[in-house]
Amino acid sequence: MDRREFTASLVAGGCAGMCVDLTLFPLDTIKTRLQSQQGFYKAGGFRGIYAGVPSAAIGSFPNAAAFFVTYESTKSLFTGYSATNLAPITHMLAASLGEIVACLIRVPTEVVKQRTQANPSLNTYRVLLNTLQEEGFRGLYRGYGSTVLREGF
Repeated sequence: MDRREFTASLVAGGCAGMCVDLTLFPLDTIKTRLQSQQGFYKAGGFRGIYAGVPSAAIGSFPNAAAFFVTYESTKSLFTGYSATNLAPITHMLAASLGEIVACLIRVPTEVVKQRTQANPSLNTYRVLLNTLQEEGFRGLYRGYGSTVLREGF
């Protein structure tokens, strides 16, 4: 993969991911609140439907960019070594590795975003600080393994 392809994957993937995440954000908030133990209305109902959007916006571009750069790099790495009948396996492996890398960025932003969505009285920064103080850095990666299994395989 040359520099031009790398840059194209980085920018196109990042922009596409950010557009999708920000467009679907209100639906994600509603889903999170419907699944909340507090119940939909106590978790905020339709009020503050964009609570948590800063963490989604900050994490969205690098998350999607990391996926596409890893995917394209892995694909180009294996292209010279595999026969054409192995192309589907190459794509599956590249996508799985892309998801593993992207989850390093996605999971912390999702943890903060979902906690902010379920408790709209707190802002994104306060939720991040509370998570770090109460659970440490590992708290940001709560659910990483299950997310990787869900997304990558």
